[in-house]
Amino acid sequence: MTTTAHPLVARARRIAEGLLTPQAALVDEEGVPAGHIAAIKESGLLGVTAPKAYGGWGAPAAVARETAEILAGACCSTWFVQTQHHTPVQLLAASEAPVRERLLRRLATGELMAGIAYAHVRAFPRRPVTAVREGDVWRFDGTVPWYTGWGLNDVLLLAGATETGDVVFAFAEAREQPGLRPSAPLRLAALSAARTVALDLDGLRLPADDVVLRTPYERFAVLDRAKAARTNPAVLGVAGAALDLLDEETAGPLRARLAEVRREAYELAGHPVPGERLEEKLAVRTRAQELLRAATTAAVVAGGGRAILRDSRAQRLAREALFLLVQGQTADSRSAHLRALTG
Repeated sequence: MTTTAHPLVARARRIAEGLLTPQAALVDEEGVPAGHIAAIKESGLLGVTAPKAYGGWGAPAAVARETAEILAGACCSTWFVQTQHHTPVQLLAASEAPVRERLLRRLATGELMAGIAYAHVRAFPRRPVTAVREGDVWRFDGTVPWYTGWGLNDVLLLAGATETGDVVFAFAEAREQPGLRPSAPLRLAALSAARTVALDLDGLRLPADDVVLRTPYERFAVLDRAKAARTNPAVLGVAGAALDLLDEETAGPLRARLAEVRREAYELAGHPVPGERLEEKLAVRTRAQELLRAATTAAVVAGGGRAILRDSRAQRLAREALFLLVQGQTADSRSAHLRALTG
């Protein structure tokens, strides 16, 4: 079965064409509605790479990439909310902790959707969130500066750093509770619709059985750098959506560049050793982001004054491109992009 023929690809296209694209402008103004998340849950897309033994699809990574492109090109805000879910699923699938049996099937089948609260770990050796073992519980204190999907997610994957340099990942209910208080929604230049808040943690206590992983920061950082070096499929999806707004004479050369970047990016993503060829991956990632900038800028230019209206698709895609320049950014990816811009 080719990637394009996979049932989840067809389902992603139906959701994109029938729901996400027609309502994207409204979502951009009012926020991702619960109905969008219900459609994603019911489609099976939340279990795209989850183990079949737990109710997931166990689909190849190529299917996950194609469905991500489709969703992001249709409504980047909805894509961004649901994409948080896949890291907790992958972490549970690789774990033997008790929480795996409690949550993996429910996440793989779409009964529950997860969010993530761990980007702050990249600030190590600073510890924006601390984790301290107190008997049979872990206590978390500090501030999570970014948490997306508040009010839409059912559970969240939280990380904190210990005094000894370990990172502890644990699951919590995604709701206000003793020790966990959300901020007001953050006002962002793009993707405010994704319901991003900060989380204030003041003695949040989670049972040790809710911990899915405890690992030295250095080991986490190696895997995190490898993941961040890859080209984000959403970048390619939004670029493709922008090219759809252009006449073929203008879009043709950019489409050819997009196809080449996609081919290189996904070939590198399939390399068997994730931590290898990082410089090549970062270079392709940067080229993809520059292509995204060119495609969305071209869409704005082609749209003229109409492109500055708030409900203009070109203008929305340009703001989404701005967001994707920094989403999932690490020091390595930032440096690679800045070198390309100044070199």
